[in-house]
Amino acid sequence: MTRSPSPTPAAAATLALLWERVRLRGDMPGFARAIGAILGAMRGEDDSQFDMAQTVLTDPVLTQKVLRLANSGMYAAFGQHVNTVTKAILVLGTDAIGHLALGLKLIEELSTASPDPSIAHVEMEKAVLSGMVAQQVALAAATSDPEEAVVCSMLHALGRMMITFYIPEAWLRLQEHSGAGREDAAALEVLGLSMEQIGHAAAENWGLPRNLIAGMRRVEAGERADTFSHADWLSALATMASQCADSLWNDDEAGNARVAELAGAFSEMLGVEPEKILLAIEKAKIAAAADLSIAPLSKPAERRARALASNRKRAEGHKILSSGVADMRDFVASASPGQMMSMALETAYQGLTFSRAVAFLRNRRDRNYAAKMGFGDGVRELLPSMTFPDAYEANVFHAALNNDRVIFIENARDPKFAAKLPQWWKASLSDARSFVILPICSDGKPVGFIYGDWDESFPAIALNQAEFVLLNEVRALVVRSVERRRQVELVSGA
Repeated sequence: MTRSPSPTPAAAATLALLWERVRLRGDMPGFARAIGAILGAMRGEDDSQFDMAQTVLTDPVLTQKVLRLANSGMYAAFGQHVNTVTKAILVLGTDAIGHLALGLKLIEELSTASPDPSIAHVEMEKAVLSGMVAQQVALAAATSDPEEAVVCSMLHALGRMMITFYIPEAWLRLQEHSGAGREDAAALEVLGLSMEQIGHAAAENWGLPRNLIAGMRRVEAGERADTFSHADWLSALATMASQCADSLWNDDEAGNARVAELAGAFSEMLGVEPEKILLAIEKAKIAAAADLSIAPLSKPAERRARALASNRKRAEGHKILSSGVADMRDFVASASPGQMMSMALETAYQGLTFSRAVAFLRNRRDRNYAAKMGFGDGVRELLPSMTFPDAYEANVFHAALNNDRVIFIENARDPKFAAKLPQWWKASLSDARSFVILPICSDGKPVGFIYGDWDESFPAIALNQAEFVLLNEVRALVVRSVERRRQVELVSGA
C-alpha cells in the first residue's frame, strides 16, 4: 500500500493550495453530495435498489449513460430492451451502477472545473482511455464487476488530473524541471508528494470506498501474484491500463510496441493470456476512436469531417426516402409486386446511403429464401450464394420475419451477438458493421425481406424515429401490392 504523504512543508503547501483551488473553482459541495448519495445507495440493504434508482434518476446524463450500458451487447440478452433505471439495476447490479456513477461523476466534475483545458483535457481523456482498457481486460478475465476496474483505473490518473485541473502552474514547473512526459518523476521533489499520493489524498478527502482507494496502488511488473488479494489484482490491472493509455495516446508504432510489452509483463499477475489482453485492448481502441475527442488515437479532425459529411448525407437521404415513398404510393395500385420490391430496395438503398442493399424472396416450393436483386459494390457476384432454408432457426433474420418488425443491428461485430448471425451471412456479408432488416409479410406469413448494411467507411449510425416510420411505410406499400395481386389471381381463378 502507498504510504500517507509525509508531513513536509512542501507537501502541506501543495495540499493546502489544492484544497483551496478546489473550493474556489469546483462545485465540490455538489460533487460531495452526489458521491455521498451514490455510496449510501451502494451500502444500503433492503432499499439499496430503490435508493440507487432515485440517485441515478436525479441526473439525466447519468440516467442515459446507465440505460445505454444496460442495453449494450456487453450486458443485454438478445432481444432485451431496458427502458427504466430500475430494470437496469436488475440487469447490471447495484455495485456496477454505483461504480459507473462514481466514474461518470468524477470525469464530469473535473472536466467542468478545468481552468486550462489544453493540458487538463489530455489527462482526462487518458483517464477515460485507461478505463476503457481496464473494462475490456476485466471482461476478458471474466470478473464479476468490470465497472469497478474502470473506476480504479481512472483513479490511477487522479493525481495528474487534480494538478492539471486545479494547479496548472505546478504542472508547468514539473515539465520545466524534468521535461514533458516525466511529470511523475519530478513530483516528489517539486511538490513534496508523488502523483499517486496526491490521488490518494483526494480520494480519501472525498470519502471514496476503501476498495477503490486500495485499487489505486501502483504495481510494478513482476510482483508475485500468488498472494494477490482482489484489491491487488485491481491495482495491477489499473496500473497496466493507465500505462497502456499513455502508450496508446499517440497511436504510433512505438506506443503499440510498448502495449505489447505491458501485456506480456502483466499477463501472469492478471491471469489473462497476453493475446487475450491485446485483443481486449484492440476493442478498447475501437471504443476510444468513437468516444474520445482530442486524442490522436481518435483522429478528431477526420471524425469531424466524416460526421459533417454524414449529417449532410442523412439530410439529403431523408428527402430521398420521403420522395421514394411518395412515388411508391403513386404506383401501388398499378405496379407488380416485383416492381414495388425494386422501388422499395432502391429507395432504401439511396435514402439510407447503404453500402449494400439486397432483396430476398421466399420460394415456398423450394422452402428457402434467395437473394434476387441488390445494389452496392460486389453485390451482384454475391447473389447466387445468399440462399438459406425457410425453416425457423434462432437467428436475427428469422426473428425479424417471425415478429414482422424492422430490426436494426448497430454493432454486428459484437462477439456476444455472433451466435445470432447465420453462417450464410458470415460467409458473404460479415464486413458489415451495422445492418437493417425490413420483413415483408402478408397474412402473417413472410414473403421476403429487404436487407441493407453499412461498412466501416460510414460513421457509426443510429436510425431515428422518422426513418423507422418511412421504412415501415415502404414495406407496407410492398405488402399492399402483394395482396392486390393475390386478389386479382383469386378473382381470375374463380
